[in-house]
Amino acid sequence: MSIAIPTINPIARIAIGLVALLLSLLMVMDMVFGLIPDRADFAREIRQQISEGLAIQSAALLQVGDVATLQRTLGDVLKRNETLRSLAVRRHGGEIVAHAGEHERYWHPPEDGSSTVTQVRVPVLSDGKPWGEVELAFRPVLPESLIEWLAYPPVVALLTIGIGAFLAFYLYMRRVLEYLDPSTAIPDRVRTAFDTLSEGVLILDKQSRVVLANRAFRALHPQAQDEITGKPVIEMEWLVGGFHVSPDDLPWSRAMASRASMGDETLEILRPGEEEQPLRTIVGCSPILDGHGRLRGCLVSFSDVTMLHRINDQLLVTLSDLEMSKDEIRRQNEELQRLATRDPMTGCLNRRAFFGSAEPLYDQLKAGGEEVCCIMSDIDHFKSFNDRYGHAVGDQVIKSVAKCLGSELREVDLLCRYGGEEFCIMLPGSTPEQALDVAERLRLSIEKNAGAAVRDIPGIRITSSFGVASIRLGAKDPAELIDQADNALYQSKQTGRNRVSLWAGERSVGAQN
Repeated sequence: MSIAIPTINPIARIAIGLVALLLSLLMVMDMVFGLIPDRADFAREIRQQISEGLAIQSAALLQVGDVATLQRTLGDVLKRNETLRSLAVRRHGGEIVAHAGEHERYWHPPEDGSSTVTQVRVPVLSDGKPWGEVELAFRPVLPESLIEWLAYPPVVALLTIGIGAFLAFYLYMRRVLEYLDPSTAIPDRVRTAFDTLSEGVLILDKQSRVVLANRAFRALHPQAQDEITGKPVIEMEWLVGGFHVSPDDLPWSRAMASRASMGDETLEILRPGEEEQPLRTIVGCSPILDGHGRLRGCLVSFSDVTMLHRINDQLLVTLSDLEMSKDEIRRQNEELQRLATRDPMTGCLNRRAFFGSAEPLYDQLKAGGEEVCCIMSDIDHFKSFNDRYGHAVGDQVIKSVAKCLGSELREVDLLCRYGGEEFCIMLPGSTPEQALDVAERLRLSIEKNAGAAVRDIPGIRITSSFGVASIRLGAKDPAELIDQADNALYQSKQTGRNRVSLWAGERSVGAQN
């Protein structure tokens, strides 16, 4: 199991180094000039004064034999001096006359009878002769525990100076580095190499600040021409605003967070005066790692695909125009086909289109032994409409009759305007009886409805005569079948008009009205 070792911010490392240099300088200056007083010398002088004063008092009290007062004096001295651990007055024979504190515990003098900073001996004289000595056990000058060391004034001073200096250096360096030009860290040959690239290149540090921007990137927007090195990329609203995401979801932020490359991010850059034609780019991001796999920044590339999009848009417009042209050509072809095959007044098949469809249909039905019938129809007294009301009304009569004829037929039936007021109908798959029934329905429809459709002449009466022929009588082709139906039509006109007759050889039969 590996243990993650926390890394120190480069700015913090610089600040620590500066603090170390400062503290080292202070210690060298102290060694040379003695900036910090020597606590041992100071303590030695103070302890010497305390010891001599106590020895004089002790000698005076012993001279009068006041041991009780001597005992109280030793106790008071011990209470007033925190540096004292114990003290005693001892005769030459080793007898302790008076003492304060745990003297046996703390009194450990050198064997040669000398004094130290913590073990002090002061001789006591009586009548000019040595009587004994005053023994004082002091605390060590230097601290004995960690807590004491932390409270030791020189240590407190150094810690205070070190912490204060670290904070000051850290904040100062952090501020200074934000304004330093990091472009000086990029060699000219590297910058020149990046400027030769046709793609826009932006190099960011870990804090998403701009380290390098090549010439192609600066050409993406007028604001990119300004000095942007060292600035956070988030401040370039013209760039980050095109992604419409939060700062943490920007592609370079995601690339640095995941340590993985990001590609195919689409970005539209709006430039002043070109809002209707934004610059379209494809953004790719690759994290920059050092030899130890630590993140150092991100390389962002911008591929300008504006021209490709414009060509694609133009191609789409061209394809749309071609499709519209194709539809228009189809419509015109259909119109030409309609004009070539349909009567312009009634919309019925013209004679050419009628025979073009009737002949193959006739051969197919005849070869299969199926029925086919033909109906010929003619508007009764049509010349009188033209003579009495004019050709405009005559045209309306023809249109009205054609509409009545078409409303009663099937989709497979063929309706043709055969002549001026004459119509021909081909009924595939119909028997003579069915054809007669169809003709009768058509006759009744014309008689009831055709006149009402002519609005210019209210109450006008329109009728038609019909002739029916069947393939049963051996017609060799559609033309012969039509002739037979036309003969039956003639029979209907001869017998009073507005009726239906069936061709039955030399004469028509079955005339009805």
